[in-house]
Amino acid sequence: MDCKRNTIQRRLILDAVKKLDIHATAEQVYDYVAAEYPSISKATVYRKLSQMAESAEILNIGSFHGAAHYDHNCHKHYHFICDTCKRIFDVDHYLPGICAQNTAMDGFEIRGLNFNGLCRDCKTNGLRTAQGLNIMKER
Repeated sequence: MDCKRNTIQRRLILDAVKKLDIHATAEQVYDYVAAEYPSISKATVYRKLSQMAESAEILNIGSFHGAAHYDHNCHKHYHFICDTCKRIFDVDHYLPGICAQNTAMDGFEIRGLNFNGLCRDCKTNGLRTAQGLNIMKER
């Protein structure tokens, strides 16, 4: 079976990844699609996401917080993961030298790079990571 067949399910899943625009997990994509098409199975969503990532239609940007996340933005870029709210943001500044100059390092093959810290919203609201006990800044 050709995994690139343009089935209705495939279109629905790709549309969901694009419309959600949050670096969605398979579970989030399933919930989005199943709300309108309840007959779709979780297995179909997981399988199609995997196939689309393998064919470079979408990116599997890795597992964060226990689940793989998918990105419809396939150009070269990095990701920032907020330690507090767990949201994932695109970092559109691509620095090709970082991976290239470190590839020779002890035989590693670097395929990606992610940044983490506090996002703008969490920093503004005074939220902290687990080390800071996730408390709000006093007002």
